[in-house]
Amino acid sequence: MNRAFIFDVFGTCVDWRNSVARDVAAALPEIDAYAFADAWRGEYQPAMQRIRSGGRGYVKLDPLHRENLDRVLERFGVDVPDRDALNRAWERLDPWPDVVPGLTALRDKGLVATCSNGSIALMSRLARWSGLPWDAILGADIAQDYKPKARVYLASVEALGLKAAAVTMVAAHNDDLVAARAAGLSTAFVARPTEHGVGQQTDLEPSEDWDIVASDFQDLARRA
Repeated sequence: MNRAFIFDVFGTCVDWRNSVARDVAAALPEIDAYAFADAWRGEYQPAMQRIRSGGRGYVKLDPLHRENLDRVLERFGVDVPDRDALNRAWERLDPWPDVVPGLTALRDKGLVATCSNGSIALMSRLARWSGLPWDAILGADIAQDYKPKARVYLASVEALGLKAAAVTMVAAHNDDLVAARAAGLSTAFVARPTEHGVGQQTDLEPSEDWDIVASDFQDLARRA
């Protein structure tokens, strides 16, 4: 196939907040599971930024999540018997309802692959959990860096053997698409207005004239 669609995963394809909160509630019933999930996710960008800025060599997201978990457990003043088991909550994220049928339909139009900051190990296990029908798992691990660095998008394009213009980056986050467009990829925006809960303030609308703006993945497959 001479066309491909690569996807942000956390938030765009899967509902990380409700899924992580579910596992937190089971492990730590005495705390606010959503507050904990938000705090854990809040450590995500700072942890990657230390690597993007050159302050630390590349570290896969799995151990970064584990380090972040340690910080948040300390902040909340709680602990769990098996921190590694709770860290695997990120491998058990449920897809948004439109995602699996939408990806399945989109595979008639081109290759579908991740372009995620998640490791290949994490994305593989998550795909099994969620039933995500990827043709390939790409992103940070093959680039040895984190989005929104251009090399992450371009390493995924190169791995697929295509030109950047033949690859569409799909995301629910405008800043992801800004970086992908700057790297020469085409872009598609699908809003996830409850990714951060009912009071979400960000990424409710497209910030630019993206190549495709779709209401969900099934609409994306129709428009592609």
